[in-house]
Amino acid sequence: MRHKEINILLVEDDEVDVMNVERAFKRNNISNRLYVAKNGIEALQMLRGKNDDPPEIPSGRLLILLDLNMPKMSGIEFLHHLRADPDLRMTPVIVLTTSNQDKDRYEAYHLNVAGYILKPVTFSNFAETIATLNKYWCLCELP
Repeated sequence: MRHKEINILLVEDDEVDVMNVERAFKRNNISNRLYVAKNGIEALQMLRGKNDDPPEIPSGRLLILLDLNMPKMSGIEFLHHLRADPDLRMTPVIVLTTSNQDKDRYEAYHLNVAGYILKPVTFSNFAETIATLNKYWCLCELP
């Protein structure tokens, strides 16, 4: 499979989940650049820049992995802001969450997420999920 470099923004407030994503990337030899934001506000600042500074994350070939249950700004609130921003609204987002609530799933798909995935409980299954996502985003033609 041809490897295409992409920038991945993980929006996640739980340090253990961040470490699991990093470990899964390492286990699966995923070399894409991983940026981490602890909540939606921080993620938007990284994507837009702040105080007249340029964005921290290149806008091209970008994918967002998004948790929903976060402080300050939830994942759903973040999606509303992202989709309202003309420069960011086409950014693909995959929800990676513990929320099995129908209302969250419906709202996320209503906001055009590329997928809604429940976080697996064991690390082994989590690593397999990340490997599957990697195959998916390697096949996708991102702008």
